Amino acid sequence: MAMPKPLLKPYCQSVLRIRVPLVVTLAQQSMRIDQVTQLEPGVLIQFDKPCDSPMTIEVGGQAIAQGEVVKTGDKFGIRIGSILKPAERFMKIS
Repeated sequence: MAMPKPLLKPYCQSVLRIRVPLVVTLAQQSMRIDQVTQLEPGVLIQFDKPCDSPMTIEVGGQAIAQGEVVKTGDKFGIRIGSILKPAERFMKIS
């Protein structure tokens, strides 16, 4: 059940309408610079992360949730599986 939003001052309400980039990270890996300079179309980069692992959802460079990739028509989406507590999300982003 959604918790009721506390009454906010008008300037706080306008801050909540600011659009921020939402980033979903598939996987991460380090590569040596000489390997990066040899990347070209067709090169396969393999990651250690299993295909069915949850994806990390970030705002402002901070993880806020994890979810699974789902197909929605001819596009993809993320179904949220776990999320940080609202207070933790606010503290990490601010």
